[in-house]
Amino acid sequence: MLLGAVADDFTGASDLANTLARGGMATMQFVGAGTGAAPAGCEAGVVALKTRSIAPAEAVRQSLDAARWLLAQGCEQIIFKYCSTFDSTPEGNIGPVAEALLDLLGTGVAVVCPVFPAAGRRLFMGHLFVGDRLLSESGMEKHPLTPMTDPDIRRWLRRQTRGEVGHVPLDTVRAGGAALAAAIDAEAAAARRLVVTDAVADQDLLAIGAAVAGHRLVTGGSGIALGLPQNFRAKGRLSGEPMTLPAVHGPAIVLCGSCSSASQAQVAAYRADRPGLAVDPAELMDGRMTLGRAVEWVRSHAGEAPIVYSTAAPDAVREAQKQFGREAVAAAIETFFGDLARTVAEDGMKRIVVGGGETSGAVVEALGLRSLQIGSEIAPGVPALVTERGGPLGLALKSGNFGGADFFAKAVGQVGTA
Repeated sequence: MLLGAVADDFTGASDLANTLARGGMATMQFVGAGTGAAPAGCEAGVVALKTRSIAPAEAVRQSLDAARWLLAQGCEQIIFKYCSTFDSTPEGNIGPVAEALLDLLGTGVAVVCPVFPAAGRRLFMGHLFVGDRLLSESGMEKHPLTPMTDPDIRRWLRRQTRGEVGHVPLDTVRAGGAALAAAIDAEAAAARRLVVTDAVADQDLLAIGAAVAGHRLVTGGSGIALGLPQNFRAKGRLSGEPMTLPAVHGPAIVLCGSCSSASQAQVAAYRADRPGLAVDPAELMDGRMTLGRAVEWVRSHAGEAPIVYSTAAPDAVREAQKQFGREAVAAAIETFFGDLARTVAEDGMKRIVVGGGETSGAVVEALGLRSLQIGSEIAPGVPALVTERGGPLGLALKSGNFGGADFFAKAVGQVGTA
């Protein structure tokens, strides 16, 4: 294995694995830190963790364990992958994990670049935009777990870190490789180990990728990996042989726990011609909605690719959180979807499409998966996945904000294909 990545959630791991596979690296996604050797032929390994919203110290511990396993596989460079909307709290976890990885790798600097132009995430003058809006005006300021109220990534990151935070502006990124590399080196010499680096287009990410070819650690969204496969290809290190995937056939289900505006539109579009079961957070908490009720409903619609969703307007979610507690509501929703996914898979469901990062993590953990192979791209940042669980099982794991209104229909048709 040449390149390793530590991702702070499951959808982000799939997003990054998709980018590396499209770049020509034989890529696999792993669930949690491995315990043995990676399969032969794997050139890039992405370890999916669920550390975005947990206590910073525990996020650091899990991330270091994953990085140590990747290093033991021979990885020469580590990526720390987080969300392209920089989802985090003032305490972490991006800053603490990045600093811990710098210490582990014994290196002096890493770029910080959550940019993903294909999904409208761009960084200019240190400020993160989603489409034509600042991050703090994009809807992410209302996120129930990680409300992003400040678009200045330098300022937000500084609240999470021990040291000062550097910055490389867009003009320098576009001034050529030598100028970009010199700017990063200058920040490192000034003891600014984490360097927020502007980018607004894929060409900027390719330039950054070339500039960090010799860096032990790179941090960012999946876009930061666009230029990294070429660094290994230029040295003749890539085989050019993709990993083969088995085909998956059988009934499908969609599970959506995201409350983003994109997810709300996707659920509405899918429900226009598919059966749907709404899971109200308050009903789940007070026992009116149960796993048994949901399972029976799914069984009655098993051949229709139904959708089960807890997607609701932010106000409704906040009301449930106010009544029952934010962490209790989140845990109940995750447990519900994880248990539902495991039960329907045991019933013979062969294709499972999941919306929402936390929901995706809960589903993968409940299914007991250890590794996934990367298939074709369904939407920017979202590949079809295949794993073995008593036979091939097809999956798609989507971050809440990703994909167009027709995403779920596209995913049901494409998931599990090579």
